[in-house]
Amino acid sequence: MFYILPTPIGNLEDITLRTLRILKEADLILAEDTRTSGKLLKHYEVATPMRSYHAHNEHNIVEQIADHLDAGQTIALISDAGTPGISDPGFLLVRECVQRKIPLTCLPGATAFVPALVVSGIPCDKFFFEGFLPHKKGRQTRLLFLAELPYTFVLYESPYRLVKCLEQLQEHCGADRIAAVSREISKVFEENITDTLPNLIEHFKAKKVKGEIVVVVAGKENTSNKKA
Repeated sequence: MFYILPTPIGNLEDITLRTLRILKEADLILAEDTRTSGKLLKHYEVATPMRSYHAHNEHNIVEQIADHLDAGQTIALISDAGTPGISDPGFLLVRECVQRKIPLTCLPGATAFVPALVVSGIPCDKFFFEGFLPHKKGRQTRLLFLAELPYTFVLYESPYRLVKCLEQLQEHCGADRIAAVSREISKVFEENITDTLPNLIEHFKAKKVKGEIVVVVAGKENTSNKKA
């Protein structure tokens, strides 16, 4: 059996009892970074063996892992934080399991964009999840596409590129577009701020930004919305 398990994106208490049970009962845990996951497993006294599974090796070991699953092993996949497969490794192994008809399930749990979207005050009845924009090639094309969407869209961004990202969004979406930035979700210094893009740029230029970033942007048809 193959389990895809969400892990906390901040507070270590944001984990389900079922996830903990499976982590302890599995034959093997695939972890994006064994050092990062090791802290979580140590906290909950999970002694299951770990193996690295990340973007740089997944192409080479997918079939090998699937062979172990075919042989009857129970394997759990976790990422550094959140749900594997959402801007994290996991898709290739899931696809291989589906093709081989290996039983698999993904437990519900932590993922960064959902709480950011909900607290933004920006319409979330319909939205587009973009994830990380390309760093260089194709970035402008994606921004042009996103700027024309009639409904909310969601981005992931590095704290080091946040201001540049907001400036590019202003360039393509206009200064009246409402957006929200969430960072350090579920952690002590969590911050959620909703405002126009120029005000967000001014706010984050004036401070040192840390933590994982989620940017939520109102759709083109909602540009007349007042600040949430």
